[in-house]
Amino acid sequence: MKPYPISTDASRRSFIKSMLAAGVAPMVVSPRLFGQQSHSNKITLGCIGVGTHGFGYNLKSFLQEDDCRVVAVCDVSKERAEAARKVVNEHNGDEACSVIADFRELLARPDIDAVVISTPDHWHVTMAILAIQAGKKVFCEKPTLTIAEGQELVAAVERYDAVFATGLEDRAVTHYHKMAEAVRNGAIGELKHISVGLPIKPIFPKEDPVPVPDDLDYEMWLGPAPYQDYTPSITTAQGWRQIRDFSGGSLTDWGAHLIDTAQVGNFAEDSAPVSVSGWGEIPPNAMNTVPQTYELNYTYANGVTMQVKSDKPSIRFEGSKGWVGNAGWKGQLEASDLTIYRRKYDPGTNKIWAMPPSEHRNFLDIIRNGKQATYSAEGLHQLSNVMHIGAIAMELDRPLSWDPKTESFDNADANALRSRKRRDPWARVM
Repeated sequence: MKPYPISTDASRRSFIKSMLAAGVAPMVVSPRLFGQQSHSNKITLGCIGVGTHGFGYNLKSFLQEDDCRVVAVCDVSKERAEAARKVVNEHNGDEACSVIADFRELLARPDIDAVVISTPDHWHVTMAILAIQAGKKVFCEKPTLTIAEGQELVAAVERYDAVFATGLEDRAVTHYHKMAEAVRNGAIGELKHISVGLPIKPIFPKEDPVPVPDDLDYEMWLGPAPYQDYTPSITTAQGWRQIRDFSGGSLTDWGAHLIDTAQVGNFAEDSAPVSVSGWGEIPPNAMNTVPQTYELNYTYANGVTMQVKSDKPSIRFEGSKGWVGNAGWKGQLEASDLTIYRRKYDPGTNKIWAMPPSEHRNFLDIIRNGKQATYSAEGLHQLSNVMHIGAIAMELDRPLSWDPKTESFDNADANALRSRKRRDPWARVM
């Protein structure tokens, strides 16, 4: 991947050229003022979606990076957007950060180099593609909403030679990197089975429609999803995640984290299982339309099996000579023999890459110098596919075979569920 220029550098060069053409000599300034810390050389960011994760994790993490500058925030909630702008301006020591109500206006701003998309899942791919078409570098939260949307995203990144990175931290977390490193390097012998536990999410009772708050642009919040009346819990982080039109529940939320480590440990980060079976239960008389409890059993082409079930966050790799794992998010490492984690591997023969920096630092690095994305669009797509094929197996209540190369099932009904219609005016973005 080649380095990508920062738009403000080009603007500065054009300004200096215009001064010289006019016969005006620019004043001599210390070169350090045009270093990464100068405003003119910082990567300018627009943050779309500043809710719990978008504000508390993504925006605040980028504020800690010295070579970028948040210049605009966008959210369907005026209150959240204003709160985010206040924090950004306090951090920057000025009043330069703008609040933009419609993300399309943010994408149209030539002074914004990159966008950070932290919206509900149903917006991820549609918004990312529109940002790519607008010439922006894109940092987007996981997961995709459907298999077809993942395909569209990969195609858009390739077509526009775009910079894209996924907001997913696991490969930069010591616990999960150490686990995957041990497994890939044979510390537990031949890998046989992976067990993944994912949190059981709340049941939301059905709610009667209420008036949309004056502060909220609900039509924009719905975007490409089918219309639903507004209810008190529908736009809350725990609420929309339990509704199929907007998300895939715990499976695609927490699954994106722990299943990624499972995929990496199995050398399957660029592929997917070849079969899946299981069950899922959707709570009756509830707002929830995705399974709250479930169990899925996958098989990979190399014979490794993986069970994913609703429980508590955990992961365990079982091999012919031992096991490694942990319980809880970033929980204490466990193993059949803890000395496994103290083994050192020659960088030249180590079967896993060195642990990358945080996803936020990685995104800025790929913009500046063309480094590889820790999570590319293809990586996001393949990871999401693992969850999507499981969700489809639960919906049809039948075992399915999956071809990772053609990205198709052995069943017509299952193939029909690889995509969903978007609501106008978002029906076509490619």
